[in-house]
Amino acid sequence: MSTEIDFKSTNHNDWKVFSIIGRLDTVTAPEAEKAGAAVLQENDKIALDMTAMNYISSAGLRILLRLAKQAKRSKKNFVLFGASGMIKEVLEASGMDMLVKIYETQEDLP
Repeated sequence: MSTEIDFKSTNHNDWKVFSIIGRLDTVTAPEAEKAGAAVLQENDKIALDMTAMNYISSAGLRILLRLAKQAKRSKKNFVLFGASGMIKEVLEASGMDMLVKIYETQEDLP
């Protein structure tokens, strides 16, 4: 596993919370996609926790988009939460917030 990224899965109510910790960039994107796809395959409601993410590149955005599309095809719920600062700005500038529901905190999940 790369030293620039780590993953953690927990539960919150009926959501599987998948946390990405560190950088989501060209180097770490394949690892993140594999981990995210595994969580998505095993759960119907996935909330991607971005509170410990400190960087996202265009490669990272592509991974989020792929996971969101995979969830939609499988009729699963996929949301994001915890984006702040530069991460939040990148999500908004890319239009990701128009494609995927983004919540402020884990407690805001429906």
